[in-house]
Amino acid sequence: MNFETIDVRFQDTFCFLKFNRLEAKNAITNRLVDEVLQVAEMCEESVTVLILEGSPEYFCFGADFEVIYETMKQGEQFEQDPEPLYNLWLKLATGPYITVSHVRGKANAGGVGFVAASDIVIADSNAQFSLSELLFGLFPACVLPFLKRKIGLQKAHYMSLMTQPISAQQAYSWGLVDALGDDSELLLRKHFLRLKYISKTAVRKYKKYISMLDNDLVKSKELAVEANRDVFSDPENLNKIFQFIENMK
Repeated sequence: MNFETIDVRFQDTFCFLKFNRLEAKNAITNRLVDEVLQVAEMCEESVTVLILEGSPEYFCFGADFEVIYETMKQGEQFEQDPEPLYNLWLKLATGPYITVSHVRGKANAGGVGFVAASDIVIADSNAQFSLSELLFGLFPACVLPFLKRKIGLQKAHYMSLMTQPISAQQAYSWGLVDALGDDSELLLRKHFLRLKYISKTAVRKYKKYISMLDNDLVKSKELAVEANRDVFSDPENLNKIFQFIENMK
């Protein structure tokens, strides 16, 4: 399998997926969403654990503003379709496998969406988590249904309003991170030693059941996608993104 934005390897019933856009801080593009979705669908039949990783500096830094900038620089209208990304996160949250995010470095905006959609989050003690959208007149419309499920509405609300990063320790105390340590690779291996005993059939039935207990993610989709389209179609917001890339302000 050849992918442009991710590296993928399979080991027994485990799939390791690594974001591979180092030049762009592992930012999200349509291509990345499509490729991760392809892998997530491939994992449905035989994979029990799907592990998401980034680089030591950046797990995933959210939407790629360079794409918006280049589109506007050419005088074209930027159009955002958030539904595929929401569908991807929904698949990670409810699919018939255990989704693990191994976070090192910075997770921002949509990067936090990947984290919040995961069943288990393992983080390095130097990891940081942030929602920077309001600085640009945006807000994390598609992230919030997943994040609220993880840490509650008020803490998700606080992260959205403050826009500044929270530490791995703070994320752990809030429940966004499940396991935290200086050697997150070792933590990951310890989790593997337990997770390898769970059968595919058990995982499939369990994930289906727990998704039925809490179906807010499905009910929130229409509202979240529409809100995302609205903020990304506002010329004032897009101009703020353009100026940020143009002048780094």
